Amino acid sequence: MQAAPLVSIRDLAVDFAGVPALRGISLDIRPGEALGMVGESGCGKSVTWLAALGLLPGKARISGSVTLEGRELLGAPAGVLDTVRGRRVAMIFQDPASALNPVHRVGRQVEEALKLHRGLRGAAARAEARRLFEQVGIPDAGRRLDAWPHELSGGQNQRVMIAMALAGQPDLLVADEPTTALDVTIQAQILELLDSIRRDTGMALVLISHDLGVVAETCDRVLVMYAGRVVEQAPARALFDTPAHPYARGLLAALPPLDGPRTRMAAIPGQVPDPARMPPGCAFAPRCPMAGADCAAGVPASRNLEPGRAAACLRPIFVARQREYAL
Repeated sequence: MQAAPLVSIRDLAVDFAGVPALRGISLDIRPGEALGMVGESGCGKSVTWLAALGLLPGKARISGSVTLEGRELLGAPAGVLDTVRGRRVAMIFQDPASALNPVHRVGRQVEEALKLHRGLRGAAARAEARRLFEQVGIPDAGRRLDAWPHELSGGQNQRVMIAMALAGQPDLLVADEPTTALDVTIQAQILELLDSIRRDTGMALVLISHDLGVVAETCDRVLVMYAGRVVEQAPARALFDTPAHPYARGLLAALPPLDGPRTRMAAIPGQVPDPARMPPGCAFAPRCPMAGADCAAGVPASRNLEPGRAAACLRPIFVARQREYAL
């Protein structure tokens, strides 16, 4: 029997000055699950979680529902959200250089999170900050507590951000492009770290990434987003073996093969539509090789294709493909 969802999002919509950024997102995250969210820039991956946690500016209009173990978060008072952000749901932002305060030592910033979320102060907070630094693999942790952000490498600053996110012992960690601008060796270390922490603590993980290989190796389930909507969701193995939505097939076709003869890389024609001038019906139709006149008649609803799989397409087709990544 499946566990009850930890976080449930239903029909989440966001617009800025009348321009839609999200157009009805629905998803569930269960305890201990690793969920990947993929899609081109601007499709709404980050906005989904910024809206869920009440981190969007006041000009954003938000509707729908976001519940944490049944408690509604949208429109909740600031005091309620303060007990959720960092403590129940933590978020790692994609640029640690801008997320860390440059005028405070990194240890102090982690200690501040420990004070806020767990009430630790003084020697107890410093000892726990050191333990977190050791947990995330920062060498010479005791000395690094007194370092400034500019004295650390990009990979070390990313580990500091992970330590800060773990300070509240969250039930869900949202990692927004956590390996951006890191070399491949450090990327692998960061992803292995997140996966081991998830398995050790039972924490759920949402991984937002453009790197499909990273998602394939890390996540149990994947949501493919396009123009503010979820167009396909499936177990990771099923999605990477037999993508059903034409957009998901296009993303995977753009991956370079690891073996065999060299071939020209496939590209999805056209561009992501301007949110202020969305095409009628299916937003992907102008770029879709399978589009027909009926695709412009209305936005296709997401429909179940098989247990655990759904796609928002009038002509979903399971297309087997060679697997580049071991799942």
